[in-house]
Amino acid sequence: MKNHRDILSSIRDFAERSDMSEAAKRHLFLHLQRLSDAKVNVLITGATGCGKSSTINALFGENVAKVGQGVDPETMSISKFVLNENIILWDSPGLGDGKEADRKHAKNITDKLYELDDEGQPLIDLVLVILDGTSRDLGTSFQLINEVIIPVLKQGNHTDRLLVAINQCDVAMKGRYWDKENNCPEPKLVEFLNEKVVSTRKRILEATGVDTQPIYYSAGYKDGDEEQNPYNLMKLLSFMVEATPESKRVNLVRNVNERKEMWESDEDVVKHREKVEQSVWASVASAAKTGGAIGAEIGGLFGSAGRVVGTVIGTVIGGAAGIVGSLFGW
Repeated sequence: MKNHRDILSSIRDFAERSDMSEAAKRHLFLHLQRLSDAKVNVLITGATGCGKSSTINALFGENVAKVGQGVDPETMSISKFVLNENIILWDSPGLGDGKEADRKHAKNITDKLYELDDEGQPLIDLVLVILDGTSRDLGTSFQLINEVIIPVLKQGNHTDRLLVAINQCDVAMKGRYWDKENNCPEPKLVEFLNEKVVSTRKRILEATGVDTQPIYYSAGYKDGDEEQNPYNLMKLLSFMVEATPESKRVNLVRNVNERKEMWESDEDVVKHREKVEQSVWASVASAAKTGGAIGAEIGGLFGSAGRVVGTVIGTVIGGAAGIVGSLFGW
C-alpha cells in the first residue's frame, strides 16, 4: 500500500495511465524524480524560548527534532537536523547572549547564508525567524534580521526567502482574550496581534528597505495530559512554501504532520490550504515549462487550474484537493 503522502508517486501513476506520449511521460517522470530527490534547507533562528522546537514538531510531527536544544555551548555552532530525508534544518540561536556570543552567532549565520550547494546556488532555501510574541523587547531579534540576515540575502536578491513569524500568539496578552474552547483569539487579541504584525513590518522596512510579511501563530503545547493544538499552522506552512524555491516546495509539503487536528485552527484554513495546494501544483506542473509538444502534453495533464485532468478511458483521474488534502489527514 502506498504512503498517503506519496503525492509524486500518485501523479506518476496518473500520468502512466494517461494517453500522453512515451517521450512526454519520460520527461515528466525525470522531473518528478528530481523533485523527489531535492533537499530543502531551512535556517531557523530565534531567541531562547521563542518556540523553535515546538514549531518544527507541530509542522512535521512530534519529536522529529530537538531544535533549539542542540547548540554546542563551546563553539556555538549552527546545529544540523535531518527530517524525513528531504528536509534539513539548520538551528542557530538568536542574539542576546552577550557581545562576544552575539558576534559568533552573527558570523555563523552569515557564513551559512553565503554557503553554496553542489550546483553553485545558495544552500539555504528559507530563513525562518521566530519572534517571541510574549516579549516587549525584540531589539536583539530586529538586530539579527536587519543587520545580519537581510544584508546577506539582499546581495543575492533573495530577500523573498525570509519569513518572520511571531509565535505564542495565544499568550501575547498574558493569556487574556484567548478563546480556549475554540482555540482562537478573540477580537481584542486579534487587533493587538495585527498591530504587532504591522509594527514589525514597519520596523524592518524602515531599517532595511525590505518589505516583509510577518505572520502570527501558536505552535501549541502540552501541559501534562492537556494539549493545546496549534493556531494558524496552515498559514505558517503556506507562507513557508511560498518563500521556498519552486522546485523544492513539494518536499516541504509531503513531509507535514499527518494529524488532522494540527491544521484545523486557522483564521482562514480554506484560503491557506488552497495556497499550499497551488504552490505544490506549480512545482509539479513546472515540467510543462519545457515548451513544444512535450510541454503541451504535460500541461494538458495538469490543466489550466493546476489539477491532474488527464484521462483514463475518458475519465477524470484526480485533482489537487484529493491528493494534497490527504497529506493533512483529510
